[in-house]
Amino acid sequence: MSILVKINHNTRYSYSTPVFLAPHLIRLRPAPHCRTQILSYSLNIKPAQHSIHWQQDPFNNHIARLIFPDKLSELSLQVEITADIVAFNAYDFFIDDYAMTWPFSYKEDLALDLTSYLKPQVHDVSMHNFLSEFKHSSLSTLDFLIAINSNIYNRLRYVERLESGVQSCDTTLTLESGSCRDSAWLLVQALRCFGLAARFVSGYSLQLVDNISVQESAIKKDSTDLHAWTEVYVPGAGWIGLDPSSGLLAGEGYIPLCCTREPSSAAPVSGLSGACETTLHFENRVTRLSDRD
Repeated sequence: MSILVKINHNTRYSYSTPVFLAPHLIRLRPAPHCRTQILSYSLNIKPAQHSIHWQQDPFNNHIARLIFPDKLSELSLQVEITADIVAFNAYDFFIDDYAMTWPFSYKEDLALDLTSYLKPQVHDVSMHNFLSEFKHSSLSTLDFLIAINSNIYNRLRYVERLESGVQSCDTTLTLESGSCRDSAWLLVQALRCFGLAARFVSGYSLQLVDNISVQESAIKKDSTDLHAWTEVYVPGAGWIGLDPSSGLLAGEGYIPLCCTREPSSAAPVSGLSGACETTLHFENRVTRLSDRD
């Protein structure tokens, strides 16, 4: 059974005085490796006086580069996606024999290809203490990934943060709380410290009510929002999505938009404006179009 849905994501920036905008980069188009079938996509931009150039960044993500010739008081971005949501088994993948048990080392050529995703940052004592909980483990690779993902989920209290950027891993561990992007970045860094290639993912998360058990479901209505999670590269399986905000592997409810080495290069919108006060309004909604057998 599949569920046909329409996602509407509207973002509006209002400026206190008319300003010139530097070129803006928009990362709001489903990534090429998205497992969900995208039936249609549109990006509507106001004001109409602009030029748009689609390109792919070094990580193969779709990026729209916007150039505005005149001053403007408001910038509006309207994304509409029609997607066919089909349930799949997130655990259904093959792992090469040499990588079945953690720890393992990538083969030389593969490690070279994954170089930019392997180098961790320098961390303080909180991160070292966290990593020490796993150093003496000898598990199947899948069990290890599930364990570290679940550990972060159980350890951190989820909070919404309106500030831009991500917390340092040591700050997140010390506070024992963070946004989805903070926990995703913590998992990226932890995996890299253990020699695993990991990248930061920005995308849409869909929560659809189970038609069969609506009364028992914690989700009372269909919803969607921007979300962040982690992908780790496992030989044979490729990139596997892990969501430390839920403790689950990324399944059919996840639509990646941008996967990068650093969170700063995965921002949905980036660009500079002239000096002014900026007000941000955004709205995400999902509409169920049909349920299909």
